[in-house]
Amino acid sequence: MRTRGLILLVTLAFLGVAWLIVQPCLAADFTGRVVGIIDGDTIEVLNGHHAERIRLSGIDCPEKAQAYGKRAKQASSALAFGKEVTIQMHGYDKYKRTLGDVILPDGVNLNQELVKQGWCWWYRKYAPGNTVLERLEQDAREARKGLWADPQPVPPWVFRMATRWVPATTGRA
Repeated sequence: MRTRGLILLVTLAFLGVAWLIVQPCLAADFTGRVVGIIDGDTIEVLNGHHAERIRLSGIDCPEKAQAYGKRAKQASSALAFGKEVTIQMHGYDKYKRTLGDVILPDGVNLNQELVKQGWCWWYRKYAPGNTVLERLEQDAREARKGLWADPQPVPPWVFRMATRWVPATTGRA
């Protein structure tokens, strides 16, 4: 009986160590070409031979059906479409999209650039301590850039609640 317990303990320890070694590889950064712009804060990047959906972390752009939604998508497209980018992965969201920062070929962080240009909100709920995004949003607000030209822009999380919106990635409308 003691031998079984010892074998089980050793097996669990081995699996734990193996997980610590393998787990970072599952969420490793990668480089690929941007092949699609879904909306302002969601893009598709080639990872090997398949397109991977990337949700830009720490930001929230207006939805396509919302004021400034198309402009946010156009801004993402102008900055990233067709370019070789590096994805700094932060895990996955509840829709199984990769969460990450997108680094453009010139070293500019796409997530930060969209906030700087005024096309999205710093997503406090999911990036509460991000002082860079906080400062960039405040600067864009003060300069009335992008959606901040509107005296009362509607945050996308409020828009989604009001319309009971579900992302297209789930297959539901």
